Amino acid sequence: MNDSALITVGLPIALAIIMFGLGLSLTPSDFARVARSPKAVAIALVLQILVLPVIAFGLVTAFDLDPLLAVGVMLLAASPGGTTANLFSHLFRGDVALNVTLTAINSVLAAVSIPLITNFAISHFDADGELGLQFTKVIQVVAIVLVPVAIGMVVRSRSAEFAHRADKPVRIFSIIVLAAVAIGALLGERDNIGEYLEQVGLVTGLFCLISLSLGYGVARLLRLSQAQAVASSMEIGIHNTTIALTIALSVLDSTEVAIPSAVYSILMYVLATAFGFAISRGRTGAEEAVPSHRA
Repeated sequence: MNDSALITVGLPIALAIIMFGLGLSLTPSDFARVARSPKAVAIALVLQILVLPVIAFGLVTAFDLDPLLAVGVMLLAASPGGTTANLFSHLFRGDVALNVTLTAINSVLAAVSIPLITNFAISHFDADGELGLQFTKVIQVVAIVLVPVAIGMVVRSRSAEFAHRADKPVRIFSIIVLAAVAIGALLGERDNIGEYLEQVGLVTGLFCLISLSLGYGVARLLRLSQAQAVASSMEIGIHNTTIALTIALSVLDSTEVAIPSAVYSILMYVLATAFGFAISRGRTGAEEAVPSHRA
């Protein structure tokens, strides 16, 4: 599968279009909003960038995963939240403005955090002989993650009408690409899929549930509003697995590294939906309506 031109050329182009679409939904004010909700933003970013990789490392170590699968879980942990998190936050009455801010910041930070965490995992799990994220590939990661976002933001600043018209088609395209790549990655390893699911199904499921619970629980413990806690939970628990799949397949040239993200991309929709209903039950309108600027 990873020798296919569809993966080596088509997938990075598809991701670039997705990230361009993300850029079309962002404005400089999304970054400036940090000043109005510093506590909520700081909590979510610390959890996502620092705590999640530690949790992922603990899980892959505890379950003694195969080195390539372990690298795949760490790559998954390093991938940022995506626009799907915004949708889930909206469905369960989260602070969508906070999600947009976090997505904007994470899109920038991911260009640094993904190479750092992935290279650490490759070295620690002795996968150097099979994988390598050298400087040129790091530049490739930056190019497919950050550059399209910046271009999208420039286009939006010049034509908000075009950005608005393009939003829905790009979202639909994103879902189709994610589904196609996840299914393709699983089919590409169909001879080993039973073993892989046995090894990473529980790990990725636990990682998703822990991520969702951590985002919500820590936010509430630190006295953020219900809406902010929902936003934090969805941003941390719903990863942009298209980025992880693209890096695994077209940058690292490894279908096995892609398996954890492929499995996670399926599980996260089920688990995030169940979790959203669980934390929404019994909540009053007053709790949900706490203004987002109160951090």
